[in-house]
Amino acid sequence: MTVSEADSKVFTPAAIAPQFVKARQEGVSVPGYPGDVIPDSMAQGYAVQDIAIDLWPDELVGWKVGLVPPQHRERLGAERLAGCIFKSKVQDAKVGAANEYRAIEGGFCAVEAEFIIRVGKDAPADKTEWTAEEAAEYVGEVIVGVEIAGSPLATINKLGPPVVSSDFGNNDGQILGQVIPNWRDVAWEDMPVETIINGVSLGKATAATIPGTPLAAFAFLLGLVASRGKPLKAGQIVTTGATTGIHDVVAGDVAKIDFGPYGVIECVAVPAK
Repeated sequence: MTVSEADSKVFTPAAIAPQFVKARQEGVSVPGYPGDVIPDSMAQGYAVQDIAIDLWPDELVGWKVGLVPPQHRERLGAERLAGCIFKSKVQDAKVGAANEYRAIEGGFCAVEAEFIIRVGKDAPADKTEWTAEEAAEYVGEVIVGVEIAGSPLATINKLGPPVVSSDFGNNDGQILGQVIPNWRDVAWEDMPVETIINGVSLGKATAATIPGTPLAAFAFLLGLVASRGKPLKAGQIVTTGATTGIHDVVAGDVAKIDFGPYGVIECVAVPAK
């Protein structure tokens, strides 16, 4: 029996990751998923991501957490997914000026309002199951900020969570704003945020909008990265989820993320160079 061409194709993380890395380094889009077979499980997606992390010439300084859309959760056995954040992609929010970030022409770009956790102490390498209460003991700071979701692949979100996880978790940067003072004494409902793009309000929320609160996202991440041999270290940052949604942008779009008493972050998309 002749094996069909479709049946002969195999999933090859070692062939996929370098293509994503090269496109990101050059700031160019890819015409389609760079492989004969796209990942169809979270484990396969993270296999590509782990290779890409090793190939990327920068220090891993944190992780992003996003939700798996409800229609995929049962099949994938996952409610959340994770991506990597690198040092050169982290900016401190400017005061009175807009932070610039790149938009890859023909790729994907979006802004997401985030509540970010800075890890307060090294997490144990062998603990892969966490509760939100346990995770809270490892929080150093809670910071407001903006995630730049970005990929050379325009259809990354449409192709599903394993594909998202395979390309840095669809992360292309992070803008850090103010630290929330005494966060343990502030209700998550009292940490507001509004996303305004090109002068139009696209969503209002609070930190309580994150399912289970940001601590649940943090607990998930603690377990996941430990299981991948990359336990969290003191000083690393963890974005906990897109509170007002994922807002697509193109070069020239101006976003204002208003955290009420915790400050405003302005940013503008510029063409990738």
